[in-house]
Amino acid sequence: MSTSSSSRLYGSIQLRRNRGLAGLYLVVAAFLVLYALLFPGILSIGGFSKFTQNWFPLALVTMAQALLMLNGGITLAIGPLVSLGAVIAATTMEGALGVPGGILAVALAGLSIGAAIGAIVTYLRLPAIIVTLAGSFIIGGVALILLPRPGGFIPDWLSTTLAGHTPVAFLLLVVILVLWKAFLATPLGLGIYAAGDNPVGAFRSGVPVERVKVAAFALSGLLAALTGLFVAAQTGSGDPIIGTPFTLNSIAAAVLGGVGFLGGKGTMRGAICGSLLLSVMINVMFFLGFPPVAQYVAQGLIIVGAVAVPELLGQWRARR
Repeated sequence: MSTSSSSRLYGSIQLRRNRGLAGLYLVVAAFLVLYALLFPGILSIGGFSKFTQNWFPLALVTMAQALLMLNGGITLAIGPLVSLGAVIAATTMEGALGVPGGILAVALAGLSIGAAIGAIVTYLRLPAIIVTLAGSFIIGGVALILLPRPGGFIPDWLSTTLAGHTPVAFLLLVVILVLWKAFLATPLGLGIYAAGDNPVGAFRSGVPVERVKVAAFALSGLLAALTGLFVAAQTGSGDPIIGTPFTLNSIAAAVLGGVGFLGGKGTMRGAICGSLLLSVMINVMFFLGFPPVAQYVAQGLIIVGAVAVPELLGQWRARR
């Protein structure tokens, strides 16, 4: 694949993808200020650590979902992959290979399952939403077979390190984002963006579109499984259904961050901001005393508004 041709494709779509991010940043900043006023403890090291620990899993699964949405796909297997990652971590870390072996097992499971799903979608030309829906049932079933009920073993030192009173989760997120930026400088990273925006043009420019799509699914699976590892460290055990809420929340956060469903619209930093907005929004509504039902209604209205307002503005500009 020609790096220069992919770079031109990548550069030509960045202006369009960055539209609307300024407004998103302002909304996120406003919610953060409101949250700090309602809960001044977030300004302490301990408060900031706990907040980022709660945000970190949502940020990771949002990246996993956005990675596919930017490439023109979507996955409904995020939640079960999180659960499977937690179960594998909790059932392998007490073995002979210990924590390193457990982490490796989680990573390999996420990569291989993601790659398998991507290969089915890509080479059999099947809809991603159908394949990932079927995959979610299979993955969830495997998680229940491995660990029918919450349990397993997670070392105390690992839970303390990842989910203690230090902002390790935030530092991990910074490292992941730096690695993402470095990945974008590679031909494969450039290909993910280019193929999502214009698959035909990317193919004509030398981008191996099919291999890029499989790689996107594999990386998405890796991020989802590692999220399960972190959640297991948070809770101190594995839970075969703990990832269930993450599927829809990952889509909601990505949409809030301006990522489109058809590829070629949005950025990863926008998706991360969307996950931050969703996380802060939930906390703000809690401190304002919203009952759970009202929180769900408010989240739905905000998400619909986040999708509808840019579209309406675009239509209004087109009519002018």
